[in-house]
Amino acid sequence: MFKRLPSHLLIPLWFGLLAFPFMGWRGALKLALALFAGGLLIRYSDRLNPLVSKVKKISGESLYPQNPFLLKSAKWTAVLLITGLPLVLDNYQMDVLTMAGLYVVLALGLNIVVGFTGLLDLGYAAFYAVGAYSYALLSTHFSVSFWLALPLGAFFAGCFGLILGVITLRLKGDYLAIVTLGFIQILHLVLNNWDSLTHGPRGIMGIPHPRIGSLVLNRPVYYYYLILAIAVAALIFIRRINDSRIGRAWAAIREDEIAAEAMGLNTTRLKILAFVMGSAWAGIGGTFFAGKIGFISPESFTFFESILILSMVVLGGIGSIPGVILGAVILVLLPEALRGVSDYRMLLFGAAMILMMVVRPKGMIGQMRRKVEAA
Repeated sequence: MFKRLPSHLLIPLWFGLLAFPFMGWRGALKLALALFAGGLLIRYSDRLNPLVSKVKKISGESLYPQNPFLLKSAKWTAVLLITGLPLVLDNYQMDVLTMAGLYVVLALGLNIVVGFTGLLDLGYAAFYAVGAYSYALLSTHFSVSFWLALPLGAFFAGCFGLILGVITLRLKGDYLAIVTLGFIQILHLVLNNWDSLTHGPRGIMGIPHPRIGSLVLNRPVYYYYLILAIAVAALIFIRRINDSRIGRAWAAIREDEIAAEAMGLNTTRLKILAFVMGSAWAGIGGTFFAGKIGFISPESFTFFESILILSMVVLGGIGSIPGVILGAVILVLLPEALRGVSDYRMLLFGAAMILMMVVRPKGMIGQMRRKVEAA
């Protein structure tokens, strides 16, 4: 039981040392002790398994009931809760949840590339920027409506994904990551320096809000329901395609690309398709962002934004759709929840991330692997 005790001591002591300049020795000691106790509880929680088994035996049924009626009731309860939140939340809370929904869409799109296909993409925010600038330019110069710009943003972002996919056909692993990193840096420089089109660092202002007839969607509750509809559409589409022949083919490429190619799969076409589909959802997210904020600039689409979205995928569980949704919601809500302790917010945020990766390196909801059938 105590073989790995030094490693469990080292991590809390390290975070205690980092916290010492901010919290003093008493606060740092309390933080270290709390992390140490939490680590022991998580590491040795399997000792509780006999107790759990006894509870199951006494109750005579699983602690996680598989009754279809109960599962369906739980799903409908969750739906009613999510749709009814605007009745009890203020505008600030609604805005935070709206941003969480936006990042759910972005993380689900990136999960197609990183999780389903196994391709590391560090430049995903570039496609997010393409969607946002597409709507900004089309609406301010050609008076294109938001609803028409949604598919157009997906189309333009998908075209950029196609270009990147063709460029990176023969690249894998670190080399692919470096090329995607270079792609977002190039796009960021273009957005900053093409002043006649993008207005450079000043950005584009006056982007019109979405409207339905004479109703202008300029209130937080409208954007909440709009991003909720987009997120549900993304969830249904991505889940169905993951369960299709294409999804099984992506899984085969992720597990062993050489074996997948030997089995007759067109890995080139499938990888490009993954880039295009993932990029299209980023374009839709970018269009929504531009319509909601009414102003965009290159600083909204930096390399850090790509890393944040990738962190959501990794934290939730690479390849796991529920995990990605959970990771996106947590990484948006956690900084807001820690705003009251702003001096220590990033320290606690970093500590939670590292502790999570040490305890559960496969994410909160690990990928549910399945047998790869012939695609």
